[in-house]
Amino acid sequence: MRRMVKNVLVLLLAMAFLAPAVYGANTLDKIKKEGKIVIGVKADYPPWGMRDKDGNVAGMEIDMANDVAKRLGVKLEMVVVLSSNRIDFLQQGKIDLILATMNDTEARRKVVGCLQPNYYASGVTIMAHKRYGIKKWEDLKDKPVCGLQGTYFNKPLAEKYGYRQINFQGIPEVELALRDGRCVAWVTDDANVIIRLPDKAKWGEYEMPPVDTLMETPWAMAVTLEEKEGPYGKQISNIIVDWHKSGWLIELEKKWGIPPSNWLAERYKEYKGK
Repeated sequence: MRRMVKNVLVLLLAMAFLAPAVYGANTLDKIKKEGKIVIGVKADYPPWGMRDKDGNVAGMEIDMANDVAKRLGVKLEMVVVLSSNRIDFLQQGKIDLILATMNDTEARRKVVGCLQPNYYASGVTIMAHKRYGIKKWEDLKDKPVCGLQGTYFNKPLAEKYGYRQINFQGIPEVELALRDGRCVAWVTDDANVIIRLPDKAKWGEYEMPPVDTLMETPWAMAVTLEEKEGPYGKQISNIIVDWHKSGWLIELEKKWGIPPSNWLAERYKEYKGK
């Protein structure tokens, strides 16, 4: 009986030590075995991820997702995610990779493997109707302000500037609330505002007030924590390095009509000689 208990304990200890190593290799093995990679992408963040006229998901990040699959020699399966569920989907095994406009923050690094190098960056600004005359962050005090669920800057900025945060699950809901006057402004990534303002038919009465851009933060692709330093995480990181080195991401910016990013230009200078 004692020998049996001892053997069981030895087996359990062995499993405990081996589990992380085995788990760490699972995703890349699974991708190769199944012949596909499942990537979580956005469909509410044009032009990085959006629905085209035929209802298909398209955009800069979709082109990136296709290139990842091509380089791995597998098919691409995309799962549309939201800011509020993309990390949950990765942790639950519903997706193999997050490629969904996710800012790389210290808090997120504790729960997912944010891959290096980052592939884009944005800061936080305001989009507001011109009639409200917003000129500085303090002008938002006590006013209703739209935001997206799961966005890292919601709480700290609302507390700092004293506005009433109203969160929505997706960008279409934010846009509707903004246009209906339920919010005086939308506090969001500057990338979101820059790409909308040229559409004068829809946003001609809105502006990006002359406020300081806050909390510029890079965007990260992410795998599970266990995979980040393993073969899978390193392989995806190498792909990102090549994107910067070749200037391909700058080409995608032009393709999708995104104003040139100084951050991307700096990454190209950093990596092109390596």
